[in-house]
This record gives sequence, structure tokens and C-alpha cells, in this order.
Amino acid sequence: MSTQLTGTFTFAQWDEKPVAGADGGARIAHAAVTNDYAGGISAAGTSCEYTIAYTSETVGTFVGYEFIDGTLDGRTGSFVIEQRGAFRADGSIDCAFTVLSDSATGELRGLTGAGSFTAQGGRPTSPYSFDYALEG
Repeated sequence: MSTQLTGTFTFAQWDEKPVAGADGGARIAHAAVTNDYAGGISAAGTSCEYTIAYTSETVGTFVGYEFIDGTLDGRTGSFVIEQRGAFRADGSIDCAFTVLSDSATGELRGLTGAGSFTAQGGRPTSPYSFDYALEG
């Protein structure tokens, strides 16, 4: 049986660097991101690495991994999520994420789950939802 929780996260830092391609057109970039989570997930200063494939100045898709060390519904530990999403022409960002198998530690060992968020361009804080189970 899974449990659903919600909360917010805030982009604390976004450091994006071009890898290949032309400004304004198709290109690849790398972003190192730090987030702060509140709500069902509580974690400060997470570490996230994205690879972004832009098809225009502001539209593109991304994949990334984020290391989260904190609490989940009051249980302490760490885990890694894999994120896949898209930057839309209207400035929004849609993302779905899953817990990387066998990545959880501490009281979170056996964690599985998936979630999502939609961020609005220009707003540093966004809501997320997360369905999870603790096995074992």
C-alpha cells in the first residue's frame, strides 16, 4: 500500500553551462542545481545534476538525478530520484520522478515511489506530490 504526500521545493541555486550547440537553437546544457524541500519531504541543500536538450531558446527536455538527504514523513535517511521532464514555451516546467532502486539509506531503506511537479517560470517555489511505499 502506498502513501501520498505533498509539499514544496525551492530552487536555491541553478548553475547552467552550455555543452554543445548554438545560442537560441538546438543545444545541450548541463545544470547543477540545489533545492530545499519542505512538507512530506524535508531536506535542505539537495544536490541535483541535469542534462538539458533545448530545441529553441526556452523549450527543451531534461533528465537528472537528485540526492536527497533529510526526512520523509519523519523518517531519516537519504535517497536518489531520477527526473525526466520538459521546459514548455509558456515558461512552465513539467517533471515526473521515481526513486532509484536500492538507493535509500537509514530509516528509508526499501523506499520505492514516484512523484511529479509543475513549476511556473520565474517562481522559485513549486508544489510536488509523491506516492511512496517502504518495503521490508
